[in-house]
Amino acid sequence: MKPRGWKELNPGAVITEAGSARKFKTGSWRSFKPVWIEENCIQCMMCWIYCPDMAITAKDGKRGEFNYYFCKGCGICALECPGKKGKKAIVMEEEGQ
Repeated sequence: MKPRGWKELNPGAVITEAGSARKFKTGSWRSFKPVWIEENCIQCMMCWIYCPDMAITAKDGKRGEFNYYFCKGCGICALECPGKKGKKAIVMEEEGQ
């Protein structure tokens, strides 16, 4: 097999195919995972907006469960969650608990 030259390589950090992130289930990287406490949720959708991995499902303008196949456990959703009456709707737990 002949080695490829630099002109034949895909450019780095460039998405060459739409929806290709769905092929890479990266949830196994987590050491912490977010847990949704639905009764504390005001459906503000801040978690959905800020999630860098689109690991929060949404339907008809309301958030749903986490898709743990893609969640890396960064905690941004928990940080941005305003909660209800001082109680967060998303808390981070150590993975495996």
